Amino acid sequence: MAELLRLLLSVAEKAANVARVCRQEAPLFELLVQEKTGADKNKKFVQDFKTLADVVIQEMIRHDVCAQFPELTGFIHGEESNKFENGLGESVTVTVCAQEEDTTALLAKVLDGDRTAASLLSKAIHQDLQLRDETAESLQLSVSPADVGIWIDPIDGTSQYIEGKEEEEPDEGFCPSGLPCALVLIGVYLRATGQPVMGVINQPFNRKISAGKGWKGQHIWGVSYGDVNVCSYTRRRPSNPQKSECLSVLLSSSERPAVKDALAALPNSSLMYASGAGYKILCVVQGLVDVYVLSEGSTFKWDSCAPHAVLRALGGGVSDLSECMRAHLNGHKGHTTELTYHQPHNHSQGVERWANQGGIIAYLDSSVIDKVVAALAGKI
Repeated sequence: MAELLRLLLSVAEKAANVARVCRQEAPLFELLVQEKTGADKNKKFVQDFKTLADVVIQEMIRHDVCAQFPELTGFIHGEESNKFENGLGESVTVTVCAQEEDTTALLAKVLDGDRTAASLLSKAIHQDLQLRDETAESLQLSVSPADVGIWIDPIDGTSQYIEGKEEEEPDEGFCPSGLPCALVLIGVYLRATGQPVMGVINQPFNRKISAGKGWKGQHIWGVSYGDVNVCSYTRRRPSNPQKSECLSVLLSSSERPAVKDALAALPNSSLMYASGAGYKILCVVQGLVDVYVLSEGSTFKWDSCAPHAVLRALGGGVSDLSECMRAHLNGHKGHTTELTYHQPHNHSQGVERWANQGGIIAYLDSSVIDKVVAALAGKI
């Protein structure tokens, strides 16, 4: 499993490179954007977009992981359909070929014969990138890759990636919108229980390079299995002691008014807003907020699996909000029903089969759950 982590760190960095390459040529980027329809459409957004970068990243990760760990074939799941329509109306199934020139030829078909762009993408896909991390390389884990599955969100925060707002993160680290909210997420879960055990978060657009238009990224990983809880991120102590007494709650700007009002009424609470489900959980990981609350079932297993594993490595978690509220109403305080990742909702269709239908609450300190649930009980 340590070898799998090392591989996932490398393929996540390759994925970040692909995401950056796809943004370098604006006319090319506009050509790539396709609108999701039918069963693939996320009901939360009026326009929810699929990009070629999404599909290429997903299939690249699938290809690279299965090449080294064939026992994972059939257990690597992604958000995207790998069917793509080019400007001629032709449907092309995007895959990563064994040879770079074959991948170039396939991508050129998607890109209406633009071999220059196809070659650029193919080169990023096939590069031999090895990301070194001494802590990851020293890990000893007893679980076998044959016992796990993987969820990929190739670009979480697609709308922010497409809009391309290039605000840099402020010194405090929090960024409510823009390219820093776009993340590559790779989460690993146990097939038997659905428990998330490993997560890799790559932020391709973390900081702008001072000279030129390029960006530098960052990555965070976490492992939580048995007695092993290791995370690459070191939690910061609050610079202002009084701030630690406040409860900062991160929400979606589209959260329902009843939820906003109930949480705003909590003593010493402050409401904050940001884009991207993965990014909002990342803010909890980094200690920028105390809790992320979402009352709707508009996130999915691929959004939460990777950051959930990282939170578990730090002693936190991601729970089903509706189950926590049900337990509270039945007198069971401190109850945390954590999300699992192995079973679909069989009575739902399309992407809804993998939705976190009860809403979510992401936390580092489980004591915030009772505060949040008590505030929301009877209000929603």
